Amino acid sequence: MKTTILKQDGEIKAVLEGRLDTAAAAQTEQDMLPLYDCEGCDVVLDCAKLDYISSTGLRLFLGLLKAAKIKGSHVYITGMNDNLKQVFAMTGFSSLFEFK
Repeated sequence: MKTTILKQDGEIKAVLEGRLDTAAAAQTEQDMLPLYDCEGCDVVLDCAKLDYISSTGLRLFLGLLKAAKIKGSHVYITGMNDNLKQVFAMTGFSSLFEFK
């Protein structure tokens, strides 16, 4: 699992690559810490290269969403493949997040 953080045009983006499973969750959570510092800006989770997400990965996304809302930020998800879309639909996460 690889996480790259990019800051540009008033937003902060996390490019997620690989499998976000239980084994990768702890490191990914550490890699995503800069996203929590964004106050009033857009946070984008780029999932174009994310192959898989487990319930632990979903928990990371939800924690980020809750923290962002408190700070007046928005969290957007981009580039989801059909498998990820299906996981989000089955878990109800599709109604929690905004998609670009």
